[in-house]
Amino acid sequence: MNCETLDWTALDRLRAGFLDGAAARGPYWQSPSDLASYDATYAERIGWKWDALLRELARLGWRPRARTILDWGCGSGVAGRRVVSAFGADRFDALHVWDHSPLARDFALGQARAAFPSLPVETSADSGQSPGLLVLSHVLNELPPDALASLLALAARAEAVLWVEPGTHAVSRRLIELREKLRPAFRVVAPCPHQAACGLLAPGNERHWCHFFAEPPPGVQNDSDWVRFGQRAGVDLRSQAYSCLVLDRQPDDSASGSGLSALDSGLGEAATSPARILGRAEHFKGFARILSCEAAGVAELELQKRADPELFKELKKDASHPLYRWTRDERGRIVAAVRTP
Repeated sequence: MNCETLDWTALDRLRAGFLDGAAARGPYWQSPSDLASYDATYAERIGWKWDALLRELARLGWRPRARTILDWGCGSGVAGRRVVSAFGADRFDALHVWDHSPLARDFALGQARAAFPSLPVETSADSGQSPGLLVLSHVLNELPPDALASLLALAARAEAVLWVEPGTHAVSRRLIELREKLRPAFRVVAPCPHQAACGLLAPGNERHWCHFFAEPPPGVQNDSDWVRFGQRAGVDLRSQAYSCLVLDRQPDDSASGSGLSALDSGLGEAATSPARILGRAEHFKGFARILSCEAAGVAELELQKRADPELFKELKKDASHPLYRWTRDERGRIVAAVRTP
């Protein structure tokens, strides 16, 4: 990314539209320059969120079976490109991109064809057939009710869905509602460690939301162009909050959708079911507090530093927070844990 070549007027206009809700009123791209500057900056930050989710899917051993991808609402096409790069262009027969903006469709086509010259890349609207692997990125804030209904109908026909959204309370809670609508037809791969209803919908959990943090690639915070961009745009480069949902129709024995096979079961009855930390662990003097999601529900748990100093340290340093199996004492506090590899 080169700050000298960015169209700052376009970036300022785009950011203002995203923040005040104007992006929901129709296509906002005005020129290829808009898309090029966005792709190098804001879209790249979205790409870091996709990288984090795709690393988690690799850790779970999940791979798509679908041979085609539809990047729906593609914008500059960063999500589709990240997915193809992660799994390999040779795993797919075609990448389809769609956006309500012709400028965005053309830009995404050009970028994908340049990145994957051997992979057929075409534009595609909803044909009424299965889209294969449906890729959705940062679309919820821009969809009126009728468009969202059409998207859900499209998702219901997909073989698998990879969905990333901003990690805000409002957007996360909307994504949870959509999870519940789609869950009967799919297997939930991530981020949930279970197939049950979302525990955040239980009374008393209204203030919580399902989100995670993606770290930037090494060197970004020391890169003069990125530092300048962060200061000029007023964005934090240290980590990007995101919400996500991964669904598929694969049989249970085809992939480790919950990561359970990787967990040591040697803790006996004291160990709970696999759990995932939502957000970040909060560290205080002598203890940490976490929001834990597991089949039994969502609960706030505590870990005393003296109970497991290594785990206490790990929770402070590792923002990816893999699946854990907690062991708790009689007061419900964590005293030990086994994590996935």
